[in-house]
Amino acid sequence: MNRTIRADAVLIQAVIAGALSFAHLHDLAAAAGQSGWKAWAYPVSVDLLLVAAWRRLRTARRDRSAWTWFVIALCASLGANIATAGLLDLHDVPAWLCILVAGWPALAFLGGTLLVHAPAEPTAPVQPVDEPAAPEVEMHRADEADPAPVPELTPATPEPPPVDAPAVPVALLDHARKIADAHRVATGTPMPADALSARLQLPAPMAQAIAAHLQLA
Repeated sequence: MNRTIRADAVLIQAVIAGALSFAHLHDLAAAAGQSGWKAWAYPVSVDLLLVAAWRRLRTARRDRSAWTWFVIALCASLGANIATAGLLDLHDVPAWLCILVAGWPALAFLGGTLLVHAPAEPTAPVQPVDEPAAPEVEMHRADEADPAPVPELTPATPEPPPVDAPAVPVALLDHARKIADAHRVATGTPMPADALSARLQLPAPMAQAIAAHLQLA
């Protein structure tokens, strides 16, 4: 209830103040030689420029142009109110005041045009906030068995083959050694000689010579 009464009182006060200011601007324009509808257009021009500058300031607080035109319109409205308060003889208006009143339409048109077509104030881009990375937590279950250690492979010292054994090419010996090492890594046990012989598909003397070089049982 109180809130509604307060809003109505403010509205009535605004209407009365606007009507008085409107009348003062009209009287001053009429005294400066602007008769008929021209005298009524002056208050509308001043008030519209004031509102346009205020709306511009609401979106761009740092706009110097908006502040300039707001002050100009406010001075025009306030000056008319003061001039018609008995400080100025409305029957004998000075020449400089007539010049100001006559030049006001062009000034108001320029101000309104600049306010309407002024570029909008750029909005600063929102900088993304770098969030701290969550620390990596190593998950280890208590019931998980530790991985079995990989047996270290110690290269066996090859023994010289028998005197009557056939000569083994170096490339074939390296190939056989790779096969034997892969078997040891996969099973954890040395590769039997007969398995290596079956894998290489070589004659028995050559397979025995290779097994002797690799010390396979």
